[in-house]
Amino acid sequence: MAIFVADCMKNKRRKFRRNYSFTLATLLLVTAITLKGRAINQSSLSFDNSLTAVRDTIPPAKDSTIAKDSSIKSTDSIPDINDTSHKIVKVDSFQVKMSKDSVEAPVNYSAEDSMVLDVGNKKIYLYGKTDIKQKDIELTAPEVSYDQSTSMVKARMKLDTAGKVLGQAKLVQADITTVSDSLEFNFKTLKGLTHSTYFQEAELFNYAEKVKKVDPQTFYAYRGRFTTCNLDTPHFAFRAKKIKYINGKVAVTGPVGVEFEGVPILPVVLPFGMFPLQQGRHSGLLPPQLTVTQDYGLGLEGLGYYKVLNDNMDITFRTDIYSYGSWRVNVTPSYRVRYKYSGSLTLSLQTTHLNFKDDPDYVKSRSFFVTWSHRTDSKAHPGVSFSANVNAGSSSYLRNVPSNSFINQSNNPGYQYSSPVNFTNQLSSSISYQKSWIGKPYNLSVNLNHNQNTNSKLVNLNLPDVNFNINTIYPFQPKEMIGSGKWYQKLGIGYAGNIRNQISFYDTAFSWKQILDTIQWGAQHTVPISLALPQLGPFQVSPGFSYQERWYSQKFYRSWDGTKGKVDTSITKGFYTARDISFSMSVSTAVYGTFQFKNKGYGVQAIRHVMRPTISASYHPDLNSQNFYNIQVDTAGRHQTFSVFDGSLYQAFSGGKTGSIGFGLDNFLEAKVKSKKDTTSDNQLKKVKLIDGFGFNGSYNLLDTSFYKLSTINFYLRSVLLEKINITASTNLDPYKADSAGRRLREYAWQGDGFSLGRITNGSLSISSSFQSKKKKDNKKTEQQGYDNYDNLSQEQMQAQLDYIRMNPAEFVDFNIPWNVNVSYSLSFNKVPRPDYSGFSTIFTSSLQFNGDFSLTQKWKVGANGYYDFRAKNVPSFSMFITRDMHCWQMAINVTPVGLRRSFSISINPKAGLLRDLKVNRTRSFSNQ
Repeated sequence: MAIFVADCMKNKRRKFRRNYSFTLATLLLVTAITLKGRAINQSSLSFDNSLTAVRDTIPPAKDSTIAKDSSIKSTDSIPDINDTSHKIVKVDSFQVKMSKDSVEAPVNYSAEDSMVLDVGNKKIYLYGKTDIKQKDIELTAPEVSYDQSTSMVKARMKLDTAGKVLGQAKLVQADITTVSDSLEFNFKTLKGLTHSTYFQEAELFNYAEKVKKVDPQTFYAYRGRFTTCNLDTPHFAFRAKKIKYINGKVAVTGPVGVEFEGVPILPVVLPFGMFPLQQGRHSGLLPPQLTVTQDYGLGLEGLGYYKVLNDNMDITFRTDIYSYGSWRVNVTPSYRVRYKYSGSLTLSLQTTHLNFKDDPDYVKSRSFFVTWSHRTDSKAHPGVSFSANVNAGSSSYLRNVPSNSFINQSNNPGYQYSSPVNFTNQLSSSISYQKSWIGKPYNLSVNLNHNQNTNSKLVNLNLPDVNFNINTIYPFQPKEMIGSGKWYQKLGIGYAGNIRNQISFYDTAFSWKQILDTIQWGAQHTVPISLALPQLGPFQVSPGFSYQERWYSQKFYRSWDGTKGKVDTSITKGFYTARDISFSMSVSTAVYGTFQFKNKGYGVQAIRHVMRPTISASYHPDLNSQNFYNIQVDTAGRHQTFSVFDGSLYQAFSGGKTGSIGFGLDNFLEAKVKSKKDTTSDNQLKKVKLIDGFGFNGSYNLLDTSFYKLSTINFYLRSVLLEKINITASTNLDPYKADSAGRRLREYAWQGDGFSLGRITNGSLSISSSFQSKKKKDNKKTEQQGYDNYDNLSQEQMQAQLDYIRMNPAEFVDFNIPWNVNVSYSLSFNKVPRPDYSGFSTIFTSSLQFNGDFSLTQKWKVGANGYYDFRAKNVPSFSMFITRDMHCWQMAINVTPVGLRRSFSISINPKAGLLRDLKVNRTRSFSNQ
């Protein structure tokens, strides 16, 4: 029968291709009937008009459901159910014995080409694209055979007449996929053996000559190769004769070696290897990196241990050890609760030995540093948030951190060993709690702030800073207002309160007495009242009233000591208050003007100018003149006015009556130009901003009893030129003349000989721009066309083309290379009083900052960053990098040739996280201390 089925299949295969899909139950039924040779003899059927009797020639089974009594006549095969003389015994028919060669679950299989059924040997042969499934197991292969008696499946690859692989055996079980030349697998025991097998386990791409699977989680490999490179011929790999894999846990090997491009590195052979395959967090050692520095000697950096405490907490220990005796310890616990909060804390302790003990430049110091970050999820408590960002420690800590230390490393490979912390001289921290009452206009914030200057070693702590605000409410406005409402219904009132506490001390001379002497506190209360009047034609009128009150904890006095010829100072502690009220009224409008060019051929068709003049009047009475005093400040008899609240947390209110007229003018300029992209008749013009804003503002105090009624005039400019260059400029113009020491004279600048608008006292200019190349176009079609053209060339023509390319490389350079450059220039100057009160000095600061990168190819990138100080005429910081994308590896070269910390480093490391610590690193750093 098997030969007959095979012949039939062969005949059908020649004519057409069919898909066959059977179930194992149908196959077993046909096999059972064929093996036992049972048949139904239809010739024994007899028919009658009243009764049809059927005699079954098949002997009765022993487990028949009806057991007859010996008294029943054998001539009647169907007993009368109404005859009580016959005893009928019912037997359970579900007692069916399962075959020993059956499997736990049905096996579904299909073949694209054909199927051959060998009934006698209980085997099935599938040809073409076959597919066999059982539970979570799926097998696909060009040729598959299944032995039903042993539950063994065999599959193998198939080659065409030219030796090209048409398909391989692919077995998928759970999350493991294997591709082999041939395999044998038992559906019952789930054991198997494969040959020339590729499979992936976590981040490892594996190949082995033989793989033996002993259970769903464990299998062994013979003469294996594993790597994190996903190419068929990997750039690098580890080779071992015997490997044991435990799915999702670990891979253990015997002696293991490394090879690059198929070439083994013979000296590099480890006696055994353990490669973790666990996904997610798990405890383990953190390997160090070797480094050499001029000040610290040979060192191991980053040696540590990572411990998972539970699902919500873990802790990291790291240490740096150097041959000159320096060391550093970092402890970093972190915590997280999903949808609630997360954060981490880092405590660093370091002991620094610069140079040898017998060296004259030998320095020993101890320092610490603490960082803490915390964040709450806004969904946990709507309206309530708590965050922390703390950076505090000894001033000498950052200066003594090597530029290549692991705490200095960035995630950007191009800046992996940059040293920004060595140039940081200002540290700040904040801990904030905020609460907003939903549906109410109240909000509260409590902040703890820290500021530290590492150069002066001065530390300022704000413990705490409390703000309570009430948004503007309209007491006369009904809950449901119809229309615009009455004018008095738009009267609004608000409140803003602030309480501050500050402690100042030097970290090198910390003492509780110093803290008590320098502690300050203060408070400020502001009650603004506003009225939004309807617009009066083209004018908008806005009246306002404000009440402010400030609380102080001390008064600061200066006095002239004629004997010593200097100014003495003293501080008086206590509770002091100051109040101020002001009334204001402002009127603003806008004036528009457009200049149209008559020639329609010009690129610029029109220029639009918008002017926004503002005039205001304000008044506040003299409530604080008693807080000011005038004393002699030098031996020449010059006097100067000071406030008793100088140096306090809140500056003093201005003294004297003020009845000022404020004025200001803001301008906006834009042009309408022809669009080069849109040539339609309706939308061929586009707007281009020329100047976003430029103008001036000042005030004139009508009630000032002194000569200086006109305030300084502030000029400003904002613009974005060509949608690329950002320009911001501002300056203050003093309208009064000054003497040789810079002190004001009672004379306007335009009075007397010559004409001048005033003296420029301070100003700033900032110019920044960012340039980058266009996004690289998709050249797939072009490249395909090029390949088609080359395919049509003969061998001689192809060689001639290659020779021409080598002789003329400049004609084939790809200029479609991504790049970006960021440049910013800043200039500022300010006149400040000299310490001896002899006059004023002008201080200039000017610097140029730049950074950018340039991709030589898709794999090579070059970049640099730094800034130039024009005042010092030097480059305080400059660094450059070169990176190379090597598919599965990354190379980075970093050079910092100038600065406080000069360094050079080169590192080559795999990209995979599994092998992140397997890197080749060479670092040298030099200090200018």
